[in-house]
Amino acid sequence: MRTKTLKKNKINVVTLGCSKNVYDSEVLMGQLKASGKEVVHEEEGNIVVINTCGFINNAKEESVNTILEFLQKKEEGEVDKVFVTGCLSERYKPDLQKEIPDVDQYFGTTELPNLLKALGADYRHELIGERLTTTPKNYAYLKIAEGCDRPCSFCAIPLMRGKHKSTPIEDLVIEAEKLAAQGVKELILIAQDLTYYGLDLYKKRNLADLLKELIKVEGIEWIRLHYAFPTGFPLDVLDVMRDNSKICNYIDIPLQHISDPILKSMRRGTTMEKTNKLLTQFRELVPNMAIRTTLIVGYPGETQQDFEILKQWVKDQRFERLGCFTYSHEENTHAYNLEDDVPEEEKQRRADEIMEIQSQISWELNQEKIGKEFKIVIDRKEGNYFVGRTEYDSPDVDNEVLVDATKTYLKTGEFTTVKITDASDFDLYGEVIAS
Repeated sequence: MRTKTLKKNKINVVTLGCSKNVYDSEVLMGQLKASGKEVVHEEEGNIVVINTCGFINNAKEESVNTILEFLQKKEEGEVDKVFVTGCLSERYKPDLQKEIPDVDQYFGTTELPNLLKALGADYRHELIGERLTTTPKNYAYLKIAEGCDRPCSFCAIPLMRGKHKSTPIEDLVIEAEKLAAQGVKELILIAQDLTYYGLDLYKKRNLADLLKELIKVEGIEWIRLHYAFPTGFPLDVLDVMRDNSKICNYIDIPLQHISDPILKSMRRGTTMEKTNKLLTQFRELVPNMAIRTTLIVGYPGETQQDFEILKQWVKDQRFERLGCFTYSHEENTHAYNLEDDVPEEEKQRRADEIMEIQSQISWELNQEKIGKEFKIVIDRKEGNYFVGRTEYDSPDVDNEVLVDATKTYLKTGEFTTVKITDASDFDLYGEVIAS
């Protein structure tokens, strides 16, 4: 029998899933540090907190495998305690407690005070914006709302995150100021639904007013918008984007599909005609905007004709950025009552076909950038290259700009201007022309 270590506890926070989970882990770590705890992110620690994802099958599988991996370390004496929090725990706590009982305790997405108590820390309400950021020092996520009120048939997020709840503008400005003081230059605004921001607090869609306050924060040079729902999108946001250089000409707007029967079954509250009109307005009001979207293929009842309509639409729209997912049949969602009638191999074939089309579009759009100049920010050094991004690119998911490190010295977080000399599907190569 092993004896418990007498050394000071070190808490290792492990984050799985999306940027919202990254943000939640950073808040947790900030609270732990404020209570005097030693806390690290995805490093060695004798107490482990796993912040799980429960969105689709692959994410759930990764979360369960990570839990089992750390329980094995606990069995071998490398770890003393394992706690589980986040979306998977919120959604499946009774099942997890039954199937994986060796976890010390499970917590849902709204149980931060209880989790802190289990870790021997106090929850401090006054810590507005106090986080331990885990992203490169030049950018950080700013979560402006929690939860979602949308009725999308395929989505389990409301089951895990609850109803939409906006964070007041004044609190977000304080948080942005604290991030800027730490050297953050780019804010990436996230929520389950940016479009809905402010309706609960201000009785109107208030994203534009929030942006007008955030651009006043000294030290912040770029503000980027992620996860805007298309239905009810507040067009005054586009005016702010066009008129203020701090707002990146970029938007992440998950459209999911375009065939009217599928949109109706998905309960998206829109049509092909309305979606195309919105995209036209985007491009007319902000001509240089890069639009990122995500699509779902293999949704119940998606016929070959529906898929052909989707393919042609992707070709016609020529999105700057696009990701494609296969449909995941999630229990307790509205679509779970439908027959999951598209075979997995067919789902994957359709996803591959969409991404093949997008790869060609990306290559063509990138070829047009050769010879042009762009302002970029440097995120990191990798091998013989400094790796940066333009305002049209978000971290981890979009184009990167590679600058030869044997010819030029650049600092992480530094903005510089490059001339694009070459391009592939998803990478640009540039030479510095001014700093």
